[in-house]
Amino acid sequence: MVVAGRFSLPGSCYTGTMPISLAYSVDADDAFMFHALRAGDVDTRGLAFTHRRGDTSELNALALAGEIDVVAISAGAYPAVAGKYLLLPHGASVGRGFGPVLVARQPMALAELAGRRVGIPGLSTTAWLVLRQMQPGLLPVVVPIAPFGRIFECLDAGSIDAALLIHEGRLIYQSRGYARIAEIGQWWQATTGLPLPLGVNVIRRGLGAETIAAVSAVLRDSIAYALDHRDEVIRVLAAEKRGEPALAETALLDRYLGMYANQDTRAMAPDVRRAIEVLFERAAKGGLLPAGCPIDWAP
Repeated sequence: MVVAGRFSLPGSCYTGTMPISLAYSVDADDAFMFHALRAGDVDTRGLAFTHRRGDTSELNALALAGEIDVVAISAGAYPAVAGKYLLLPHGASVGRGFGPVLVARQPMALAELAGRRVGIPGLSTTAWLVLRQMQPGLLPVVVPIAPFGRIFECLDAGSIDAALLIHEGRLIYQSRGYARIAEIGQWWQATTGLPLPLGVNVIRRGLGAETIAAVSAVLRDSIAYALDHRDEVIRVLAAEKRGEPALAETALLDRYLGMYANQDTRAMAPDVRRAIEVLFERAAKGGLLPAGCPIDWAP
């Protein structure tokens, strides 16, 4: 276990452990990249991280309130919080020809869902932002991702006509007998020629440049540790109880993390940065987001 060092701001009388609040989702890729911080496997440079986990919609709301120092949010939620947060250049979840999936109990065309109820993980999620570009006129019903199985229960009960699945849900819907209606990442890549930026990490501007740089370096180290000790971290994540037996299968975790916790997570590639710009531009053109969102990057 690494012992945290002392943190000192030049010109300040403060020396000691500086608290940094961190919030991220219940899914495996977020747990993967922040594992080393929780386990004490990286030098925190005198920063004391507190950990809070929640569903995607809740995290987007926390960032909107500006209450947390570092938050893992939906890429599509960033314009609403850009005044308070910088984008971090690491920690992204990116779909390269894949992404969230829209499923139903029976096969149907996407156009058939116009005017019908679709269960979504949150109104501020990237998945919903892109799906509205694919098919206007859908009626959203917010179904939080925790507990994990709730979206399937709603689908089976008929309270929704289709379900927009993010995180590990996209890997198990076939085993439950659901039909895929649309693959969001495939549509995005075919339309834009770019990967789909789904999740990003943001850091509060009010921390100041020096602290932001220090926090960013620690988070980068945590991600690097997980990627360099991948099998070890997967075994730890498999032992977590998340209310769904399939989520504890190492084979599923390995596949899922291969999709969403990889070199795109280690560092934001140029095409991903461009994809974020295009995501906001297209959404603004369609009246789904305000135009002119500033995209400011932390070091």
